[in-house]
This record gives sequence, structure tokens and C-alpha cells, in this order.
Amino acid sequence: MRRLLPALGVAAVALAALPAAAAPFDIDILTRRPMTSPTTSDGRPKASAIPRETVSFSGPQAPGTIVISTSERRLYYVLPGRQAIRYGVGVGRPGFEWSGSKSITSKREWPDWTPPPQMLKRRPDLPRHMAGGIENPLGARAMYLGGSLYRIHGSNEPETIGQAVSSGCIRMTNEDVTDLYDRVRVGTRVVVMR
Repeated sequence: MRRLLPALGVAAVALAALPAAAAPFDIDILTRRPMTSPTTSDGRPKASAIPRETVSFSGPQAPGTIVISTSERRLYYVLPGRQAIRYGVGVGRPGFEWSGSKSITSKREWPDWTPPPQMLKRRPDLPRHMAGGIENPLGARAMYLGGSLYRIHGSNEPETIGQAVSSGCIRMTNEDVTDLYDRVRVGTRVVVMR
């Protein structure tokens, strides 16, 4: 059974029979039981890749647009022919969710990171500046969303992809953010939906 997600126009499996409290990515579709995430020895969730794939897309956005569904924890790069490339993403944790339309105003490879004052107030333990590189929390690439503190960026914590743990930025695996970075240009429209 299939239904159409009205906000995006993306075909998805009907989830009516799933337990109300469970999100679609927390349920084993065959057994309809909650999935347990494997953890590392220190208790953190192990990275589990969310495969990048080309999917049908019937939303109103033009090819070349990025559409982010924070409730799905997916990013869609709209292609011609009513298709999109779908990526798994990490999104803002409770209290840091947002929606709206922005555009990419700059792009950086292996970007430096300077936490904004608001973040330093919440987390005074953070460094004041960190040079780009594999240990940098912005990962391999960053696309800056004009008029905001937010970015679409890579991550040195791939286990957070599919989670709501950021301060509002959209996180991707370094492999996926590099793929997206090569496809988009400055000026690309980004639509974020809850």
C-alpha cells in the first residue's frame, strides 16, 4: 500500500499499521518491532549508513533545488524528470528545529569552524576556532545558508546521521556531502520542512 507525502510529494510506504510512538526509521518493517541500534564499547550508536538513492519526486520544487524534510531526516536534491537524489541527514535537536527557504551563499572544502557566540554560551568547553580537517565537526564540505547561522555540512560523527542532535545545521556523511557539494552552486535554493 502506498501513499503520497503531501508536503513533498514523495511516494512512501504507508505506515498506518506501525505503533504510533515509533518513527519509520526505528521500526523493522517486516516484524513491525522497534529496531535496536548497535552501539560502540562506550555506548554511542554505531554508524549505520543510510544509502543515497534516486527516488521518484513529485513536489513543486524545480530541478536543482534542495528540499530537506526534518521529520524524515532526509535531504532531496531535485533532478529533472520528477526524480530526486535522497540522502540521509542529521537535523536539529528539540528546541533547534527550524523551517523556511534559504539559499546557498558560499561553499567551502574542509572548512574551518568558529562556533557562534550563542553556541559558546551553551557550551563554553568548545574551542574558539578549529582549522579544517578530519577532526573538524563540519567535515569535508560545508554549504552556508545565507541569513542564518546554519549550514549543510559533513560530519566526523557519522553515527549522528538519521538523528536529531545538531544545533540546527543539517549534517551529512562526508561522502554524501561531497557528492551534494559537487552538484550544487552558490545561489541554490534550499527548502527546509518539518
